[in-house]
Amino acid sequence: MKSKTNQVIIIYILISLFVAIVSHKILLQYISNEKLPFYTFTKDILFIFFTGIIFKLILSKNDNRNIATFEKIKNSNTEIKESNEKYDIVAKATSDTIWDWKIQDDNFSWNKGIENVFGYKPGEVGNNSTWWFNKIHPEDSIKMSIKLYSFIEQKTEKWQDQYRFKCSDNSYKYVLDRGFLLKDENGKAIRMIGAIQDITKQKEEEQRLKLLETVIIQSKDSIIITEADSIDAKIPNIIYVNPAFSIMSGYESDEIIGRSPDLFNSPNSDVNELEKLLKAIKNKEECLIETISYTKNKDEYWVRFSMIPIFNSDNELSHWISIQRDITEEKKQEKEKEQLIRELTQNNKDLKQFSYITSHNLRAPLSNLTGLLNLIEDIPIENQELKEILSGFNKSTHLLNDTINDLVKVIIIKDNPSIKKEAVLIKEIFENVFSQLNFQIELYRPIIKLDFEKVSIININKAYLESILLNLLTNSIKYKSENRKLKITMTTDQIDDTVVLTFKDNGIGIDLVRNKDKVFGLYQRFHNYPDSKGLGLYLVKSQVETMDGTIDIESEVNKGTTFTLTFKNIQ
Repeated sequence: MKSKTNQVIIIYILISLFVAIVSHKILLQYISNEKLPFYTFTKDILFIFFTGIIFKLILSKNDNRNIATFEKIKNSNTEIKESNEKYDIVAKATSDTIWDWKIQDDNFSWNKGIENVFGYKPGEVGNNSTWWFNKIHPEDSIKMSIKLYSFIEQKTEKWQDQYRFKCSDNSYKYVLDRGFLLKDENGKAIRMIGAIQDITKQKEEEQRLKLLETVIIQSKDSIIITEADSIDAKIPNIIYVNPAFSIMSGYESDEIIGRSPDLFNSPNSDVNELEKLLKAIKNKEECLIETISYTKNKDEYWVRFSMIPIFNSDNELSHWISIQRDITEEKKQEKEKEQLIRELTQNNKDLKQFSYITSHNLRAPLSNLTGLLNLIEDIPIENQELKEILSGFNKSTHLLNDTINDLVKVIIIKDNPSIKKEAVLIKEIFENVFSQLNFQIELYRPIIKLDFEKVSIININKAYLESILLNLLTNSIKYKSENRKLKITMTTDQIDDTVVLTFKDNGIGIDLVRNKDKVFGLYQRFHNYPDSKGLGLYLVKSQVETMDGTIDIESEVNKGTTFTLTFKNIQ
């Protein structure tokens, strides 16, 4: 700075000397007195040097003043720079969005958080408060504006608010905004600086916790939360119970918090179950037991009691959650069910025994009757009325014999749920059935169409399948229509590992609207035929289900009937 001052003084003196010399030369041309010009020139030189000294003194003082001012400005700039650096560091460390609002000019400025947090590009960010307010969710803006302007008017001491702020992609984030005022010498608010913090995750977590709290409070099951550690081999002490617990046990929350659930044990509690629970607590494992507990009034009730360990982020046990359900009624029903099963099992045994005894005891008299009737057939009877009576008696005897044979078959099927299966030719089964019904087939000559191309061999019980087809074919012939020729169709199909047998006729059909639920029932008859026993379809369904198959029926009166049999064809 001093070198610049000296340079200015030297330049000033040189220029002044140059002007003085030029002026002196010009003056000599017009003045002849030689002494006067020399005196004037000398005076000018002295004046130039004297003023140069004065200028130097003045400039030196100004230099000192400028140096002091420069140092102050330099120090201020350094402080501002350090302050800005700290400001940026704090903004980065907190991930907050800092804003600065000059209220009088309505000038708004944002730090880079508006870009990093909300995704706005620099050109998209407005520089006034209108842009800010427009980004606040409509449902939050009115409430937020009232609180903010109340703060600016200094009616409230501090301002912070939570609201939803729009992002660049038009989604909203929950934010916590805090601000403070800068005032002038008159106490008037002139500037406001704030920091916006993204609390979306916290809000979502709050909402999730509120939802869980609602579920726990509204739950019909008793929910208990206990401490992590147990003392003296007891269940850990309770720190929370939901309302359902009070309803179930009779204890209010303030009566039970801080105590162990061991107090619910009764003399009839299952010791093994409790030991199982304590072992699980020791090993920090989930456990489920069923035992008897006490209510506050010392009433016993059955409870299904679970203990679930809760671990924190460091995989350390923090709490236990117990879910309890009163299963007294369920246990009562189980007991009644077990008793009913025992009774039904015994009744079933008694019925089977009765069936065996009845069928065995009836066979001997029936055989004798059949033999006697056969002998009577060889004796000529002239009395026509007696002959008709014996004929009816003979028919009834044979019908009773067939009924007993069918009942024995049903008993055998029900008593043998596991049967032997083998690979059989379906065509061969039909040939056996046709040979047994040869007389009826020759008599009525139905049109029979068989299609076994898709499936010709099936893994099944041969005797059962033959019995099923014999019953279905017999029914088709028995219940044929008198107005058209009987047509019977039998086809097979393969669907994955399942074989489907379809048996169809154009007989008189069944009214399924009235009889859908009774078609496969025992002793169910749908037509007034004298030799109909109502056992055939019941026997068919029993045999199909014994072989793990299903049977469905579609039928329409005077149009015909279709049976669909489905079997697993597993070797």
